[in-house]
Amino acid sequence: MNRQQTQTVAKVVITAVAAIVVIPIIYVVFYTVARGIQAISWDFLTQFPTNGMTEGGIFPAIVGTILLTFGTAIAAIPLGISAAIYLAEYATENRLTRAIRLAIVNLAGIPSIVYGLFGLGVFVLFLNMGTSIIAGALTLGLMTLPIVISTSEEAINTVPQEFRVVSYSVGATRWQTVRYQILPQATPGIITGVILGLGRAAGETAPILFTAAAFYVPQLPQSMFDQTMALPYHLYVISTQVPGMPLDIQFATALVLLTFVLSMIVVATIFRTIMRRRREW
Repeated sequence: MNRQQTQTVAKVVITAVAAIVVIPIIYVVFYTVARGIQAISWDFLTQFPTNGMTEGGIFPAIVGTILLTFGTAIAAIPLGISAAIYLAEYATENRLTRAIRLAIVNLAGIPSIVYGLFGLGVFVLFLNMGTSIIAGALTLGLMTLPIVISTSEEAINTVPQEFRVVSYSVGATRWQTVRYQILPQATPGIITGVILGLGRAAGETAPILFTAAAFYVPQLPQSMFDQTMALPYHLYVISTQVPGMPLDIQFATALVLLTFVLSMIVVATIFRTIMRRRREW
């Protein structure tokens, strides 16, 4: 087999593998849209559940998901990017930093249910936050942190060394170099990692099951120390705990959650594209 034949075979194999991965995802998305779009209405998006959750809307679950995602962003993004900057620009390469990076990778692979139990033990019980939005957001923030750190550090390391050399040559300090040269160039990659982490957090059920989510709350949360409904947990409840729940409502709830996550990804992709066009390399 010559080089051209090898390249053709490799291209066919890679295309087939990509199709095997992508086609089921596309099928799931279109099937969810087809089954759920019938139940989507303005009332469904703006009203509270009624009649044992078999009627009404999912407005409090939407609000709760937004609050939890926003809280996760506050908890994870500043700390995650700061840690990435330290590891990429300030920390020396030794056993300690290698151990820290290994720990970060391992933390990213821990099942979400473990984070939920940790949040229950630390935030809900030990710190006496109770089952609340802030306890759920901190738990989701811890779960998201390894993803933000890893992707942000990788984005910072991809910035060419020439930017650092030129900045230092004109008398800039290390922080000035990071602030005005490195971070602007690494922003597209950092945004990608942040959105991946937040997208995962927005769709998680296990962590908020122990720390934040409620079966039903008759009013919107008044503070970060209140319980809240959330789309992932609400979908779990109506799918497994509510007898006679119409399938259309289940798929409509799944469609709203899917739309919420995909909207974050689309906005991040647009912003990342704009930033890449301004990049100087």
